[in-house]
Amino acid sequence: MAPGAQVYKARSLLALIFSIAVVGLMWVGLSSFRHSLALSSFDVTGQPPKTSFEVVRCGSNSRFKFGRTGEKDNPGTGERAGATRVTVPSGCWQIRPDADGSQGLVPLTAKAPVKGGERIATALALLAALASLGLLYPALRGFGASRKAQAALAADDTIEARIHGDQARQWTAYVFGIGAAVFVTAMLLLFMSLANGQVRTPFFKFSLMTGKFGLIVRKFGINVKIFLAAEVLVLVWGLIVAIARLAPGRAGAPVRWLAIFYIDLFRGIPAVITLTIMDYGLKKSGLPFLSKLDDLWFAVIALTLTYGAYVAEVYRAGIESIHWSQMAAARSLGLSYGQTMKEVIVPQAVRRIIPPLLNDFIGLQKDTSLVSFIGVTEAFGQARILNSTYFNISAITLVAFIFYIITVPQARFVDRMIARDQAKTRGGS
Repeated sequence: MAPGAQVYKARSLLALIFSIAVVGLMWVGLSSFRHSLALSSFDVTGQPPKTSFEVVRCGSNSRFKFGRTGEKDNPGTGERAGATRVTVPSGCWQIRPDADGSQGLVPLTAKAPVKGGERIATALALLAALASLGLLYPALRGFGASRKAQAALAADDTIEARIHGDQARQWTAYVFGIGAAVFVTAMLLLFMSLANGQVRTPFFKFSLMTGKFGLIVRKFGINVKIFLAAEVLVLVWGLIVAIARLAPGRAGAPVRWLAIFYIDLFRGIPAVITLTIMDYGLKKSGLPFLSKLDDLWFAVIALTLTYGAYVAEVYRAGIESIHWSQMAAARSLGLSYGQTMKEVIVPQAVRRIIPPLLNDFIGLQKDTSLVSFIGVTEAFGQARILNSTYFNISAITLVAFIFYIITVPQARFVDRMIARDQAKTRGGS
């Protein structure tokens, strides 16, 4: 066999073995994940502590699990003295004294159902596992192309061998690229299944996430209101500060210094500190208007001041990117400095700075979660309340997921705009 054929065969065979192994790992991860979702926990209490008990299925005498109630509190699991937590698959279970005649056990019949959130999570995991089977398609196509390349080499048809060899390389590349994503997904499922799902539960308690989804979404509407109001104000305020930063001549020097001081100040102070100072400081100032404002409006003002400093620098960069000849030509036609900025410079600058402006607004949208520190109960603040109630951060995970869904399309839109702008620049050059 020719050396080239050996390379095609080895590479495609390795890709086929890799795809089978990764798909198998994905289905193992799915099985473990489903098993962890089908488990429920409940406490068994007994007096005195160290009371022995056994767990059996309803209507059965065959022992499923043996245990003993704890002697001390266990803050890590929430167990109290005289109690122990039992984890079992879904179904009906009976807890009864051990055969040695332990006294003081509180009899218990418990049902461990699989809740709606767990069913949804299982369905999504099953879809991911079924999708992983698609990895076998490029693996088989690559293996078939390598066989054709071998046959062409055996027939001394070099051109046909190169064509099929290139196809084999492309299909093999698809296998390793897609397989890497499938491998990461499988490992994530396995990781969340560790310790019968106890690794997953603090972050992804699906029953809590689905049960409180409507409440979190309603509170997220407050984040949207703050973001939209602050965005409009930031656009206007940032432009004013940028123009002040570029005030010409010696007469404009004090204005420039004030603008520079403002920009340096609010870019240097964390947004949460600005929020706290504005809310607690102005509310106690006694001023007739400011002291009666709602916390939400203090949040809007604080975010406007913070992001106005960043956006002002974006505006300034855009204005300074306009060639000086534009200013000179406008002034030579008799336009004043203000008319030149309004009619010639700023419109061109704004078109150039849309991508970085959108990046700043993505950051502004995420920082609306900081307003919970001044008493505005938006999505993150509500999630913190749920965390303190249920001692589980799944609601916070849900808020993070909502922010992710909202911001990622915007980020991709910004990337597309930047790529289009770069393409225009290269085409123009």
